[in-house]
Amino acid sequence: MHNMKLVLFDLDNTLLNGDSDYAWGQFLISQGIVDPVEYEARNDEFYRQYQAGTLDIHAFLAFQLAPLTRYSLEQLNRWHTEFMHQTIAPMITPQARQLVKQALADADLVAIITATNSFVTRPIADAFGVEHLIATEPEQINHRFTGNVSGTPSFREGKITRLNSWLGNLGHQLTDFDESWFYSDSRNDLPLLNAVTHPVAVNADPILNAHAIAHHWPQIDLHGTD
Repeated sequence: MHNMKLVLFDLDNTLLNGDSDYAWGQFLISQGIVDPVEYEARNDEFYRQYQAGTLDIHAFLAFQLAPLTRYSLEQLNRWHTEFMHQTIAPMITPQARQLVKQALADADLVAIITATNSFVTRPIADAFGVEHLIATEPEQINHRFTGNVSGTPSFREGKITRLNSWLGNLGHQLTDFDESWFYSDSRNDLPLLNAVTHPVAVNADPILNAHAIAHHWPQIDLHGTD
């Protein structure tokens, strides 16, 4: 009997040695696309809230998606290509690439599941060779972003909602899999980490680190230079 295996990866500070969401904001500042003083202060504040587990995802998304509404998709994609080259490529470690490659070889289904919106993260998933991306979906009308979110943000408990819906579309449910793995760095992912059979903490934040120790979860480092 074939052993069914699902592998899920968080993206920011897990597969990436850095945060693509925050970095995209910094990139917009560096290109003079947004007001540096006001935008940077808010970007920093939201990132602190995220790390503290107090983020209001809707307030953050309203802020984060606003710049996307001002430009054509063509222009945004040109900037994103530069962002991938300049900012994201250096965040992808050989360890992370190897782990994903191994999962793609071993598992029946592999996905990246991230709170960061799909405009920022789809090309990053492609860079890892991962077809399936569960991300927060920014609404588009006539090839323009509206600044609104389509459906449930892929954040905290929302990751479980979105995962179940994605699996349902493929004719599966989580319990179909003998093994379900989820790799994450963040306390914000405790709901989904608790829902899988094999939670793995990656370069964990302090709250997740304490939880992983208490529950004897494996912990790995994907960002070390060795």
